[in-house]
Amino acid sequence: MAGSGNAANPRDIPPAALAPMVERGAVVVVDVREAHEFAAGHIPGAINLPLSAFSAGQLPDSGGLPLVLNCAAGGRSAKALAQCDAARASVDGHLAGGMGAWVAAGLPVERGA
Repeated sequence: MAGSGNAANPRDIPPAALAPMVERGAVVVVDVREAHEFAAGHIPGAINLPLSAFSAGQLPDSGGLPLVLNCAAGGRSAKALAQCDAARASVDGHLAGGMGAWVAAGLPVERGA
């Protein structure tokens, strides 16, 4: 998956690229924000694994689907992505701009845990 625009890394996935995958159920999204942030609003179907207790070994089996991380603005998911790389865990990328970019794009948000 390639980023677009001013994305610094090809593993930065813009909201416009992630949204159709989420809609089709063709991606596993792991949100690394804290539980209260996740409950306030998250990408539909996302799984919450807060960075404060994150371990690449806890990642769900994606069943062959791409696995994408997200957070509020992209910083925490980039840190989790680096941890996954160090552990040689298979992660395809992270949401460029995080939930802020997702919401700004007018994409759907689920609320609750």
